[in-house]
Amino acid sequence: MPARLYSIRLSHPSLCVAGMLRQQGVAFREVTLPGGLHPVVLFARGFRHPTVPALRQADGTRVQGSRAIARALDRLAPERELFPFEPELRARVVEAERWGEQVLQAVPRRLIRRGLRDSLHQRQWFADVASPFPTPKLMGVLLTPLVPLFVRQAGATPEQVARDLDEIPAHLDHVDALLADGTIGAEQLNAADWQIGTSVRVLLAFEDVRHLVAGRPAEAHALRVQAEYPVIPAALLAARRSR
Repeated sequence: MPARLYSIRLSHPSLCVAGMLRQQGVAFREVTLPGGLHPVVLFARGFRHPTVPALRQADGTRVQGSRAIARALDRLAPERELFPFEPELRARVVEAERWGEQVLQAVPRRLIRRGLRDSLHQRQWFADVASPFPTPKLMGVLLTPLVPLFVRQAGATPEQVARDLDEIPAHLDHVDALLADGTIGAEQLNAADWQIGTSVRVLLAFEDVRHLVAGRPAEAHALRVQAEYPVIPAALLAARRSR
């Protein structure tokens, strides 16, 4: 029986894990859950936390979170080097992966959720593209009462999102430095490549943020890691004006 990856469509941590599963040669079936309703399904499937990505391995073992899953997959096929064998490089990859998950990963999540709060157009986009409900215009309206919960969960206040927007260039400078020193960007992608590249790819998808990414080494790396991602409608002017 193949592994099952429970995900939300367009979730960058889920894209990260799907990429690692393919790289490690793990047969899996992806189960796409409706955004906002996924915690109920995950608890019903025996997972302990309400978040994706959630992986049920072929032996029945359940693992959640992109970093925990990366370690589980590395144990299955260590020769593919999600974490390099050489100790100094491995330590750099582990630290870059940690930064990617604890710092960078949250930025596009907060931007999306702030956009959902501030823009009916983005809620309709989300209903149509990220959670394929019928009649997206109607569903965009019906999602409105749920959005404050999404915002609180992510800490996507106008002030925090404004800081995120200000800090994106510095985050991208760090990504470019990791590429320059060889921590990420080698011929064989490692766990930090997947963790960081998928987050930068989402930043590149934002209509009102992509100009910050364009032309950088981080842009080419993100497109290598995740070629396709739909354009996210502009919805962040209110957060910028809050500063």
